[in-house]
Amino acid sequence: MRFDVITLFPELFEPFLRAGVTRRAYESRQVDVRLWPLRDYAEDNYRRVDDRPYGGGPGMVMLVEPLERAMTAVRADRAQAEPVVIHFSPTGRHLDQSLVRELATGPGAILLCGRYEGIDQRFLDRHVTMEVSLGDFVLSGGELPALALMDAVTRLQEGVLNDAASHEQDSFSDGLLDCPHYSRPEVLETPAGVQAVPPVLLSGHHADIARWRRERSLALTQQRRPELIEAARRDGKLSRKDEAFLASLSGTDKTAKGRSGA
Repeated sequence: MRFDVITLFPELFEPFLRAGVTRRAYESRQVDVRLWPLRDYAEDNYRRVDDRPYGGGPGMVMLVEPLERAMTAVRADRAQAEPVVIHFSPTGRHLDQSLVRELATGPGAILLCGRYEGIDQRFLDRHVTMEVSLGDFVLSGGELPALALMDAVTRLQEGVLNDAASHEQDSFSDGLLDCPHYSRPEVLETPAGVQAVPPVLLSGHHADIARWRRERSLALTQQRRPELIEAARRDGKLSRKDEAFLASLSGTDKTAKGRSGA
């Protein structure tokens, strides 16, 4: 797998490539990350990569010509007929675990990191095959979304995580939020009182533990992200036991409202 990143700020990527559980994948080139500094493809003395927008308005627009030269260099070096070219934009598809899994099974992508007011639309029309957004908010550039995408995709590669089952228990791996997790000490003294680890997690009964985790995942998802429950239901990811548990939650809510006079 290979990611080619066209960016004005390659230095933002260096700490990311040298730390964390994904570092091994980058150092071994299991996931090959190549940075292409856009200013290297500017031909004037000032290494200009942006200019004022036609029609007026604030900010600057990234110029077509340096981007074209950079893209030509990337494609020649990559030697792949039709690589996926991803532009990070608020107009794009939201980055979610479904898209991450889709990209994780492919050969990688060319990542285009915009800055300023954006990139000349003519370049986007010619080259971009996918637009991706982190969410409904504005960032200073495409570097942070590129880092997020690479991290999410890399951790799904074989052997990257110490425990192969780790990503299978992550939030969104099965369309739901992850369950709570606990470690030592078993009993925690706090100013608000004693907090103990749920007894089922200390029981050693694997089936009971698995069911507890599933139910906590269902309950948390129903509380925080109910639309994910509906999506899991549509996709056939909820068992009869899951549905019975969710129904019991609804019954509990109705009982509580009745007692409160709501």
